[in-house]
Amino acid sequence: MKNTPYIFVLFLVFSCTSNTIFEKPKDIIPKDTMSLLIQDMMIASSAKFIKNKNKQIKINYMPFVYDIYKIDSSRFQNSNYYYMTQIDVYEEILTNAETSLKKRKRVLKKLKKKLNSIKKDSLKTLKKKTTLEADAVEEPTLFLDTLKNKFNVNPIKKTGVFKKRL
Repeated sequence: MKNTPYIFVLFLVFSCTSNTIFEKPKDIIPKDTMSLLIQDMMIASSAKFIKNKNKQIKINYMPFVYDIYKIDSSRFQNSNYYYMTQIDVYEEILTNAETSLKKRKRVLKKLKKKLNSIKKDSLKTLKKKTTLEADAVEEPTLFLDTLKNKFNVNPIKKTGVFKKRL
């Protein structure tokens, strides 16, 4: 009876060995590819609730990501489990994915800003063009009015100065 606590402690020590480290899979995805894959998976999972061109929502884009990288979900799962046991490596993969996504976001924001400024400029030029066209419509009437007043001529009837010569 006195040895029971010692046996219990000894049993706990031997039973708590680390079995979370898996063997390296034969078809493991390389670290850099895994980082790119995780980036695309994050984008695909966030795009699930955004309408596409066909106005559809809740589309699962993960199979498309697997097709792009020519892998299947089981290969990704095995590689992901292996990298999860290697905490330092997995943290590096996730950090690379996060920084790349942030860079993409900055570039896309700059592009969006540039496209918006181009759109605003084109709207301004379109406004100017329409105002110029409106002015061009008004100018002939002003011209005709001045002709009528100065020369007492009606150019529409083709009398006086604007008379047709045969």
